[in-house]
Formats: sequence, structure tokens, C-alpha cells
Amino acid sequence: MKTSKYNPSVLEVKIAEAISNLKNEIAKEIGIDEEIHITENTEIDNPTVTLHLTDEDGDKHEVVIKIIQRPDQHH
Repeated sequence: MKTSKYNPSVLEVKIAEAISNLKNEIAKEIGIDEEIHITENTEIDNPTVTLHLTDEDGDKHEVVIKIIQRPDQHH
């Protein structure tokens, strides 16, 4: 796929959405019993996905994932 738009790119947005769709699998993988709440911001350059979760001690946490696609490198 030839990328013509990077701010955000289609690939960045699709990856952010894929991470959001995998929230239950992520919770299971990291040992979180409660559902992870996800906030996406896919309108900005370098979209973010924020995971709002509660650990086994009842403490609330936010983990922010920033998706960055570098411009294509032609070798």
C-alpha cells in the first residue's frame, strides 16, 4: 500500500482500532479480571489508545499507547 497521508496514516488508525478490539485478550494476558476500558484518539497525528484498568489491588491505572508510523524508507 502506497502511503500518501501520515497524519494520521490509515495504518496507524487500523492498528489503534485493532488494539482496542483486543482489550479482552490484553486483560487476560496481563492478569486483569475486570474489563479494560479503552479510549481512542485516532483523529490526531500519532494516534493514541489509552487503557484504563484496575489491578488486583484495586488501584486504577492508565496506560497510553502512541502509534507512530515512520515515513516509508526506500532502499
